[in-house]
Amino acid sequence: MTPSRTITVPGYDRLGLIAGIVHFGVGGFHRAHQAVYLDDLLKRGEARDFAICGMGVMPGDRRMRDVLRDQDYLYTLLTRHPDGTEDVRIIGSIIDYIWVPEDLRAALGKLADPSTRIVSLTVTEGGYNFNQVTGEYDLAQPAVAADIENPHEPSTVFGLIVEALRMRRAAGVDPFTVMSCDNIQGNGDLAKAMFTAHATAVDEELGAWISANVAFPNSMVDRITPATTEDDVAYVRDRFGYDDQWPVVTEHFLQWVLEDCFTGPRPAYEHVGVQVVDDVTPYEKLKLRMLNASHQGLCYFGHLAGYHLVDQAVSDPLIADFLLRYMREEAMPTLDALPDTDVEVYAQELLRRFTNASVKDTVPRLCAESSDRIPKWLVPVILDNLRGGGQVKLSAAIVASWARYAEGTDENGQPIRIIDNAESRVRANAQAQLGADELAFLREPDFFAGLADEPRFTEPYLETLRSLHQIGASRTLRAILARDKAKEDPKND
Repeated sequence: MTPSRTITVPGYDRLGLIAGIVHFGVGGFHRAHQAVYLDDLLKRGEARDFAICGMGVMPGDRRMRDVLRDQDYLYTLLTRHPDGTEDVRIIGSIIDYIWVPEDLRAALGKLADPSTRIVSLTVTEGGYNFNQVTGEYDLAQPAVAADIENPHEPSTVFGLIVEALRMRRAAGVDPFTVMSCDNIQGNGDLAKAMFTAHATAVDEELGAWISANVAFPNSMVDRITPATTEDDVAYVRDRFGYDDQWPVVTEHFLQWVLEDCFTGPRPAYEHVGVQVVDDVTPYEKLKLRMLNASHQGLCYFGHLAGYHLVDQAVSDPLIADFLLRYMREEAMPTLDALPDTDVEVYAQELLRRFTNASVKDTVPRLCAESSDRIPKWLVPVILDNLRGGGQVKLSAAIVASWARYAEGTDENGQPIRIIDNAESRVRANAQAQLGADELAFLREPDFFAGLADEPRFTEPYLETLRSLHQIGASRTLRAILARDKAKEDPKND
């Protein structure tokens, strides 16, 4: 790594900033993405009433609050480029943080305050509390059920936002915009459906008012941001001579496509490179089906083949070739037209991003929470191709690699730590496939929407799963690629 000789610091007066945005889910990605765009605007002398107040509801959020508060809400952003250089800057756009379990009244007060114009979310793909198959809001989830029973003492994101909107309505204050920044296609539409469902369960009239009066813009966000490590903390201290207990390391690439649909005023995001558009859908599909689904395409094969870092895995020609084939042959045919985007160039850029050794993104990070990711990112590709007569064999191989990984042991017999909200179901289904029912993993309706009954999918799925058991990940990839190359060779016609 070639260290930067300079550290860019906020060049604006932070004392006069107003937190017009409340953000749930202040983690590495938010601090490498939305907070950076706001920092850029503040440097231009704009958006001074749109600084960020973080808000956390989970026990683990307390540490983020404590670290940021101790650092006056400043933190270091290390942007690492593929050529080994880096940019270092201090981000100043976050100016407050409320941990809800400690001060519910302060949280509701901030959300209900007229100065709050936007409430934004990065609560992960699994944070929207809906059934993967039916799409219905889960009213029986214990914390949600408690919030519906006692709506004035909420503990969930849903309960807090709905109660704050009720308070604003009662006080004659305009509602805020709810802006999802999670990796879900139609994230704004989904957020609207879920928050409206929660509100309707509390009060039907309130639910109707929120549906009619609150904007939920869709967005597509993109920046690879691995979890901060102790080595990152030590690097900042040793290299630059100061302590930052939670710096952020990220890649050079940065993108945000945002639907221009807001209840009230918004920052002039377009002044700092955000693509503010009328329809986000084509961009969402591009990113989720190319980048996010490709992450799943590399992580299980990569883990089983013994790789820990993403750049090492994608430097393996077998994995790189497999990913390019998946993108070209199965993902690209399902995309919408994007006149301003060369999709082949986008695919090549993805591989360059994946091989950025400076970022040190990990394979286990990409394997985490697969039951939230595969159904949202890859299954839609499969279903579109099945409906349209396209091929699904590479997607089937990705799902089979997840099924093999989910058995919980690698090819050397070492245990695999499965991190997933549905870990017990995932592991049980994977273990069941080792018995008489090879399709047991696919029979989970919440994940696979009936794919177990589609022979065009199950045939390549079983072929890959059996091969993974018999000859391992690397030889399986070699066989898949060699088979496809042989079919394409004119000499074989």
